[in-house]
Amino acid sequence: MGVDDRLRASCTSAVRELLAQRVPAGHWRGRLSDSALSTATALCALELGRRHDQGRSDTLRQSVEKARSWLLDHQNPDGGWGDTPDSPSNISTTTLAWAALRQSLGDSASREVSAAEDWIEERAGGLDPASISRFLTRQYGDDRTFSVPILSLCALAGRFGKGRSAWATIPVLPFELAVFPHSLFRFLGLPVVSYALPALIAIGQAQHHHAPSWNPLLRMLRQLARARTLRVLARSQPESGGFLEAIPLTSFVTMCLISMGLIRHSVAAKGIQFLLGSQRPDGSWPIDVDLSCWVTSLAVQALASGGRLEQHLPPSDRTRVASWLADQQRSTRDPYSHAAPGGWPWTDLPGGVPDADDTSAALIAIHRLADSGAIPPSAAVKAALAGIQWLLDLQNRDG
Repeated sequence: MGVDDRLRASCTSAVRELLAQRVPAGHWRGRLSDSALSTATALCALELGRRHDQGRSDTLRQSVEKARSWLLDHQNPDGGWGDTPDSPSNISTTTLAWAALRQSLGDSASREVSAAEDWIEERAGGLDPASISRFLTRQYGDDRTFSVPILSLCALAGRFGKGRSAWATIPVLPFELAVFPHSLFRFLGLPVVSYALPALIAIGQAQHHHAPSWNPLLRMLRQLARARTLRVLARSQPESGGFLEAIPLTSFVTMCLISMGLIRHSVAAKGIQFLLGSQRPDGSWPIDVDLSCWVTSLAVQALASGGRLEQHLPPSDRTRVASWLADQQRSTRDPYSHAAPGGWPWTDLPGGVPDADDTSAALIAIHRLADSGAIPPSAAVKAALAGIQWLLDLQNRDG
């Protein structure tokens, strides 16, 4: 068999497999990799929940034990953890996994935890708060979207000591800024990206709770902002309970509220339910629950390559996927990110928000489907114009 024949056979096999992966409604949903990072953050949140809610201790213990076993079973040979079970170890995931396992196992050392500590010490120069904080700050720079949540988990897991001193090396997040209208955020110089606003509120409030400012005026202002920013947090939580349908973000928010004694607060309660409901049978969690819009857009583009969309999908199937994808375009302002109408999120679940890459992919897929006659021209033009304008309005000043 020549190279051309082998390529044709591979393409035929790939198309057959891709078509077989559709859900009954005609689109694609996909499955994200298991994630040690997500599993570590969820483990920490549920372990804190187990300690603060005796009434649900057995349910939470089962989930905690499964998560802990998964982490121990999927450690890399060098002692660390990576983005997926097949990825090289990195400092963020390894630090989170180490802290969560130490919290869950207590001070009884295990071979796996000791190996993780050796891995971190070799790169960060120590396990003390100052060394880890310094190393993560070098990794992420001025953007605190990732470094502060990781450090906060270490503090909540008891790795940085007790009381106020546990928070001494963690940059303070000004959660009180969330009282301002969303339209002003671009001028306030938030230390995190806008989609991490729930983390800004929850982590900032946890910092204020565990290590309040020495400045009496600032301490009073933050105390006054607590109730209002908690309401902002509650309004931004989707029906599913999962912020952005993402396990790490939801875990960080949930663990912070639990640590403040707010396990009965609606945000924490819904967060726990989301984490329990999204845990996989093997004990792990993915980063996000679902990327249905993204993978459907890419699948349509792949099937349309070489002008073969009509060959691969009959008219009824093209119409179904086109209708589903068009329905995912936002027609109202997003309640979470306040994004204008016209964009597409990465998922059809309630926690998804419109963004640039998913909108771009959806626009290309809509174009391919319209070319095949699956969408009336007027509807395709209307969707395309709204999406294109949405992208143009999102463009940064630097181009």
